Amino acid sequence: MTIEIGTRIPDATLYESTAFGEACPLSPEKVSVAEGTKGKKIVIFGLPGAYTPTCSAKHVPGYVEHLAALKAKGVDEVWCVAVNDGYVMAAWGKELGAFGKVRMLGDGSAELAKKLGLDKDLTAHGMGVRMHRFSMLVDDGVVKRVNVEQPGKFEVSDAQTMLGQL
Repeated sequence: MTIEIGTRIPDATLYESTAFGEACPLSPEKVSVAEGTKGKKIVIFGLPGAYTPTCSAKHVPGYVEHLAALKAKGVDEVWCVAVNDGYVMAAWGKELGAFGKVRMLGDGSAELAKKLGLDKDLTAHGMGVRMHRFSMLVDDGVVKRVNVEQPGKFEVSDAQTMLGQL
């Protein structure tokens, strides 16, 4: 079952690197979804994986570009979540100019993806379990908007759609 508007976002443990050493991100720290969304208005967008074409060319850059407009509409934070580890998410975020702006959170075990009902098995394509492309608005832990893309599409989870829904 896919997460629905009006329900609480399920708790899960995500991983985030917030600093870099000489060559790579420092060890990721645990982030509780329940704690991280408490008392805040958060836009969360999920995607199949770091360094994938649409994610790198359109999805993350769109949220970076529209970050100020989202915050002007009352959004406290924007989270990018993918089924990758925290090291990869930080390095990818740095490469895209998102690091320090959009929280780049790894869902390496697909815990959140599964609890949201937004996991998909791409093992046959060599990618393992991944996340459907989506966006959602979470206000104090309660899901207010959910936009899930159809397979192969990028039409409803972009930053401009979310801006229009705020």
